Amino acid sequence: MRAVGSVHIKQPPLNHNKMANTYHQIYLQTVFAVKYRNAVIDKAWKQTLFGVIGNLINETNCKTIIVNGVEDHVHCFLGLKPVVSVSELMKTVKAKSSKYINDHSLTKERFEWQEGYGVFSYSQSSVDKVFKYIQNQEAHHKKQTFRDEYLDLLNRFKVEYDEQYIFRELI
Repeated sequence: MRAVGSVHIKQPPLNHNKMANTYHQIYLQTVFAVKYRNAVIDKAWKQTLFGVIGNLINETNCKTIIVNGVEDHVHCFLGLKPVVSVSELMKTVKAKSSKYINDHSLTKERFEWQEGYGVFSYSQSSVDKVFKYIQNQEAHHKKQTFRDEYLDLLNRFKVEYDEQYIFRELI
């Protein structure tokens, strides 16, 4: 079991069908926002949501390290399996987690994630630093807006972007 917030995540079963001499360690941080940046992820159920997201990641045979965020966006830090595409992982996580929110009527209106996401790769030496950064999202966002955080990530990783597609300001 791995802790995500105060929620324990069931680890995926070991895959005994590994190809001989194939080894990997791919660490990714993904970031995605609520549609229109609506601040609707409520403290009353956000840890449950983060647990659901962590379990969805694990169900793809990837490994959740931590899931955390604030009222309008989520950060996931995970170990990616090389046979899983990032786009399929994010499609699954976003679709099934929004379905969970809607099926449980956690928001007043229909819930949707904003189109798109950010994904950033890290080395083994950065794991603890990234974990702590994601763990401290509440404190971090008292000092910096999500937009500024996201632009910092894009610039630090030298990702080209079109300003018109950057996540909107908080509503």
